[in-house]
Amino acid sequence: MSVLDALPEVHSQGPPGGPRTTSPRSKVGPIRRLLGCERATARHSWVALGAAALLGAAAVVSAVPAQAATTINPGALGGTASVCANAAAAVDLGTLGGTSSSALAINELGQVAGTSTTAAGYRESFRWTRSGGMQALGTLGGHGRDWAPAINALGQVAGYSTTTSGQPHAFRWTPAGGMQDLGTLGGTFSQAFAINSINALGQVVGLSDTASGEGHAFRWTPSGGMQDLGTLGGTSSEAFAINALGQVTGDSYTAAGDQHAFRWTPAGGMQDLGTLGGTFSQALAINALGQVVGDTTTASGERRAFRWTPSGGMQDLGTLGGTLSGVPSINAHGQVAGGSTTASGETHAFRWTPLGGMEDLGTLGGTSSGGAAINGLGQVTGDSYTAAGEQHAFRWTPAGGMQDLGTLGGTNSYADAINGLGQVTGASTTAAGEAHATLWIRC
Repeated sequence: MSVLDALPEVHSQGPPGGPRTTSPRSKVGPIRRLLGCERATARHSWVALGAAALLGAAAVVSAVPAQAATTINPGALGGTASVCANAAAAVDLGTLGGTSSSALAINELGQVAGTSTTAAGYRESFRWTRSGGMQALGTLGGHGRDWAPAINALGQVAGYSTTTSGQPHAFRWTPAGGMQDLGTLGGTFSQAFAINSINALGQVVGLSDTASGEGHAFRWTPSGGMQDLGTLGGTSSEAFAINALGQVTGDSYTAAGDQHAFRWTPAGGMQDLGTLGGTFSQALAINALGQVVGDTTTASGERRAFRWTPSGGMQDLGTLGGTLSGVPSINAHGQVAGGSTTASGETHAFRWTPLGGMEDLGTLGGTSSGGAAINGLGQVTGDSYTAAGEQHAFRWTPAGGMQDLGTLGGTNSYADAINGLGQVTGASTTAAGEAHATLWIRC
């Protein structure tokens, strides 16, 4: 997640009730430009607010001393203990023949999903495993800008691929069956675009257009196919995440033209989660307890991170002293990670817990950082600017603080996901200036 991604943002969508833009968030920062492709953050099609605050006056914040990561080849993973000289090793996952790749998601087995350019210049999805390396997942017949942002515990991957008609369709890829076209809701396109788009049961969520051209959230199941989840009274909706119970979260327009977060359950359908007094909310992640996180506006128009629970409703998570906060990730314990502005106008990564509230995770010496994901141990990953102005991925732990994960020999890196072993995925520039999918492992 880029530092800019840490800020609460506004959809760059059409007028209320109109069709949404459906491509993921565009590139931000040096790595994004090198990748030449979109990012798989939970949010897509956004315009960042308060970007100037990210580049404010410098302030050195205490953090674990930065150290360069040891770079190893995937084939050397069997000898990790003797190869690693530092606390983290950056593993170059390579490409599918092109010059850029990005690792977007990781499961508990250390299997990675992402996207890479090919020798022909197309972008295709991949799955990387320790035993098999980077495997191309194929396409749905076309050549375009395929995306694979999600992988479940069984190694099944969700994303979207270009069809022979040139339109993107959501897919589910399995080791046994390969890439399966999930179809549409009667229209021409569909997308599974977020890191939590597939659950352990192989159910997939995303966005598709209907026969009338409206964009609706969907849930796809192996037994029932693609199901239209409807809206909150407006004409469009989208789904970002699904938990193990098949509960879905996302956002939808209301009959009044406002955009509200929702939680959908098989038994109860789509539920409006409301706001903190404003007219906007969006939900980005959901855990196994049905707890939802995202951001919303207050009555005064400020953007705030929230956590919604079935028993307590929507809770304002506050800020680090500033006026803005946002959160893209929640773990099974209800702990969340995100970013917030401080009283001095900087943006810092934070971890929020039910017992301790919001904790400032600091930076790697620069003026801004952002939290992208949190695992079940409460460890957080994201990226931060260093004192030298470079963007580096980090891993933060309760015992060790913020650790610079380094790069593949270049100057910049970012992180998207972290699993229960503390393994982190993202991308880094190499010494040659290319951006490659990266796996950081603990040593």
